[in-house]
Amino acid sequence: MARIDVVMPQMGESIAEGTLSKWIKNLGDEVKRDEPIFEISTDKVDAEIPAPNAGVLAEILVQQGQTVAVNTVVARIETEKGAAVASAPAPAAPAAAPPPPAPAAPPAPPSRPAAPPPTPTRTAEFATRSMPSIPAAAGGTETAEDRLRRKSTPLVRKIAAEHGIDISAVAGTGHAGRVTRDDILGYIEAGSPAAAPAPAASAPRPPVAAPAVAHASPGADPWPGDRVEPWSRIRKLTAEHMVMSRRVSAHVQTLFEIDYTRIAQIRARQKKEFAERGVNLTYLAFVAKAISTGLRAHPGLNAAVSNEATIYRRDINLGIAVALDWGLIVPVIRHADELSLLGIARAISDLGERARTKKLSPDEVQRGTFTITNPGVFGSYAGLPVINQPQVAILGVGSIEKRPSVVTLPDGTDTIAPRLKGMLTMSFDHRVVDGADADRFLADVKKSLEQFPEEPA
Repeated sequence: MARIDVVMPQMGESIAEGTLSKWIKNLGDEVKRDEPIFEISTDKVDAEIPAPNAGVLAEILVQQGQTVAVNTVVARIETEKGAAVASAPAPAAPAAAPPPPAPAAPPAPPSRPAAPPPTPTRTAEFATRSMPSIPAAAGGTETAEDRLRRKSTPLVRKIAAEHGIDISAVAGTGHAGRVTRDDILGYIEAGSPAAAPAPAASAPRPPVAAPAVAHASPGADPWPGDRVEPWSRIRKLTAEHMVMSRRVSAHVQTLFEIDYTRIAQIRARQKKEFAERGVNLTYLAFVAKAISTGLRAHPGLNAAVSNEATIYRRDINLGIAVALDWGLIVPVIRHADELSLLGIARAISDLGERARTKKLSPDEVQRGTFTITNPGVFGSYAGLPVINQPQVAILGVGSIEKRPSVVTLPDGTDTIAPRLKGMLTMSFDHRVVDGADADRFLADVKKSLEQFPEEPA
């Protein structure tokens, strides 16, 4: 018999740790190879982790709710045919020192290839250039702790860049002193974004719970018969992200009514053909196609803010919000403007299904440049969504239903007739997007939808 290690996986280059949120298998349970045995939560996504081998779950070393560094051994599986496999993961390296997946990231050289690698986000690169980097240990050799501290998440680096904060000045409470989202928000809430860098031990450390107190409803007490349910990790992260977005961006909304009658006719003609290819042709696919086309002509909506500069994104990556029983997640369709209607419809279906079954990787929820949320599927007439930072706009799709409308007949007279209509609402950041630009963009999207060209599946 031999035992093989089950480790906390590296779920993306920017992920240094994860929380083991749930054991799917219990101690002593038989497991099959690639069968999910536990769930993890990172600051990007929840995911089920499969067993590396078949056998029996012989040891559980990390309990539910614990946060550990990547490559930490969380369990061991006993297997009869694992002798050769067991020898490979047996090094005695401490859990806190992740091996090669995270190369030490020196300041980006000025001459980068035309096609950047998919790991670091452009916002992160901008943030790295905008603030002093954390120095390596004396002697020029960067330790694992130095690397983990410097490799805070893209969102943390984004918040620090927007507020002109040197991350090395913030007392980190994460693994190896890594600065977490709570740390950076607490630092800002404490009113000291301009504090001079100081050693972590002597820096005034705001209470870690400060952001949660700021975001929650203070003073609320349960009454007899109430049910108190602590927030899940994804709910906490969503709450912090939404409050931060409302605080950072100057939200303005604009609303356009869309006539979907032509879209409905095209959909009726092509739905069967799409279904034969395994794709459900939804109204959302048409909206996403029109948005991706419109963003190429209106780059100001496909942008991000960093300090006192606007970053105009080259790529058009559409985030599609997916409502889950345990929270909200936004998987991303990369290069959406390069996809056909069939390609976009297939991507929406695939990402949505994998989000619901916890099969997404962290890379698939990063680098979005514009977000679409679709509350209309629940019957909402219209909504005013909160911007998904660091983007500058988000579109809400309202319910699509028959409504009375004034229709002009061929002879020039008007009549009242039923038309299939729905609302599009867009929240945008007035710091960088003017109302006229936002309305011109949505006017083009409206025209594109109402005059949508029929194309073969």
